[in-house]
Amino acid sequence: MENFRRVQVVDEDDGQPLPFKNLHPDVVKMRVKEGSKIRNLVGYAVTHMLSEENGQIVFSAYGRGVTKAVTCVEILKRKIGGLHQVTKVQYKIVQEVWEQKGPKVQHPAPRLNVQKNYPSINILLSKEPLDPQEEGYQPPQSMALKETGKRFPLSHSEHCAPKKKTEESEGCY
Repeated sequence: MENFRRVQVVDEDDGQPLPFKNLHPDVVKMRVKEGSKIRNLVGYAVTHMLSEENGQIVFSAYGRGVTKAVTCVEILKRKIGGLHQVTKVQYKIVQEVWEQKGPKVQHPAPRLNVQKNYPSINILLSKEPLDPQEEGYQPPQSMALKETGKRFPLSHSEHCAPKKKTEESEGCY
């Protein structure tokens, strides 16, 4: 592929409806990419969710952006609290067009079309209750964590599995 360069990327799934039932018409769709800044995404999402009475927001990502989308959702759930979540995982088809560098030769072909399947995720967060029977549903977190917004450190005995005492190890490291 060193003799080719990518000239076009066609996202065949653009314009497809979101895979969720009963979405509000004003739902905000956040497209998370590999280079997106988490601070910007979460800042906009928090502002939107606090200003809307029945706020819903969808985070969509594929490829390397999936982990960043999940991170944004987890931060948002801890900042706002009481959010219902539905997660849908699927594959996204991306068509890439590669063109030959340098002098054009008819043998092999001067252009290549490559079809790639990337894992993708769509996560719906909503203030109002969603259908708990829908696949991928997660209820809001418990109130104790939401009220304080802090994580409680585990004691030494809670995070260390009981081990047989040996001469070399006295504790959990």
